[in-house]
Amino acid sequence: MARPEILAVERATLTAVPAPVLAFEGGFVVRRFLGGTGRANAACGLDPRPDPDLPRRVDRIEAFYARAGQPCRFRSTVLDPEGLEALLAARGYTGRDESQVICGRLSGFARPDPAAEMLAGPEQRWLAVVATAEHQSEARRAEKAGMAGFLGVPAAWVLLHEDGVPAASAFVTADGELAGLFDLAVRPEFRRRGLGQRVMAAAGAWAASQGARWAYAQVSCTNLASLAMNARLGMTELYRYRYLMSR
Repeated sequence: MARPEILAVERATLTAVPAPVLAFEGGFVVRRFLGGTGRANAACGLDPRPDPDLPRRVDRIEAFYARAGQPCRFRSTVLDPEGLEALLAARGYTGRDESQVICGRLSGFARPDPAAEMLAGPEQRWLAVVATAEHQSEARRAEKAGMAGFLGVPAAWVLLHEDGVPAASAFVTADGELAGLFDLAVRPEFRRRGLGQRVMAAAGAWAASQGARWAYAQVSCTNLASLAMNARLGMTELYRYRYLMSR
């Protein structure tokens, strides 16, 4: 069974991480939220074909973010239109935060867990666990707290309990055959107990019950521990992305 196409995963990601303000600009979808997570505050290319209007299109995308007082950010993947990186480099953009999009069959790791609680929204208990992860700015937390009202697919906010307290978290969406796994966090005092794998397995089991067959996640290339853990689940690299940021 062939792995999902990159375009399908990118579309699922845009659905799983919603933004309330968006525009379509040629082959780009341009999105804005509160300036927190990159995925909800970036222009994403979905058509790699040459675009003769690309310089003027970038002008209009820059204006979109300038009107909101936000820096312009492109989420760069293999779906970028030809010549985008060179054009942005000439304008002073720099690349940062390279990540792998990993993918694997849910049947390889999805397992229900009696200690896992499936929440209907991002309750404060869940947000408190997520806040223990790195890179959780105030804007990111506010976006996570408010995203439920913008979601258009089934989703669950997962809490794994250990010693009677919420110890690990995940967020999972079910978009047809694709399950998106996000917001994996384990409280520092509970790390190195295998809770990360358990909460991912529980989230995967929920997604499988919704009809999903494949899971995808996004992990920083510098997060070797998370990449190793996901590899044990059968989740391996499908493609990469990075952000191209204006100065």
